[in-house]
Amino acid sequence: MGFFKEFWAFLKVRKKFWLLPVLVLMGLFGALLVFSEGSVLAPFIYTLY
Repeated sequence: MGFFKEFWAFLKVRKKFWLLPVLVLMGLFGALLVFSEGSVLAPFIYTLY
């Protein structure tokens, strides 16, 4: 939890709030790849990239 607290402090001090949506989307796409690895839908998801 300390990482998120420190990251939020960095965003507030440096006024880099545009980084938050970028990192959230990267995390969501990463989770999608991990969870769909053994799925039947994997070939269709990989065509998005």
